[in-house]
Amino acid sequence: MLEEMRERVWRMNLELPKNNLVRMTSGNVSGRDQKTGYVVIKPSGVRYEDLKPSDMVVVDLKGRVIEGKLKPSVDTLTHLYIYRHREDVNGIVHTHSNYATSFAALGESIPVCLTAIADEFGGPIPVGEYAPIGEEEIGKEIIRSIGSSPAILMKNHGVFTIGPSPEAALKTAVMLEDVAKTVYLALLRGTPIQIPEEEVKRAHRRYKEKYGQTER
Repeated sequence: MLEEMRERVWRMNLELPKNNLVRMTSGNVSGRDQKTGYVVIKPSGVRYEDLKPSDMVVVDLKGRVIEGKLKPSVDTLTHLYIYRHREDVNGIVHTHSNYATSFAALGESIPVCLTAIADEFGGPIPVGEYAPIGEEEIGKEIIRSIGSSPAILMKNHGVFTIGPSPEAALKTAVMLEDVAKTVYLALLRGTPIQIPEEEVKRAHRRYKEKYGQTER
């Protein structure tokens, strides 16, 4: 079932350690199949180097396992809550990447002091309040606090990124850690200069409309 989506989600999960976003078995990627509404997600506690496409677990939006021999991620209920409340989201990534999570540990958002933040995120990367792991509380706080951003820092926890596909959510997670590192380094030397809000909007709009290749 959903062989293509399982392959895609598997490949995006393998990108997490490749991009130094996770250690050991932490973190996960999921993707929603728009036709069936089912979600494919990484199994719980399996090392990335041991993962196979067939290990990905298929669940419905209520969390019932539709197909898969392994237990789904402990973050599954968080993913499912987001999917149920955001029809535009079909991919989610969760990591504890070091630089971004250092801001989450302080309960601080990341300001727009780089053009890369304006382009990719369109505003500050928000921080959500602390929520306990295991049920739907994290998902509820993400929906409450993420706004129009494709990423959020969860206080005392880590990073969640969303997108129209697993690939888009993965790109956002990689970009977030990259800009978080730069801002972290800038803070060691002084106070980063924030970009004016109108310029942020202009840059983000231009990036969305003009960056990349036009499909024919």
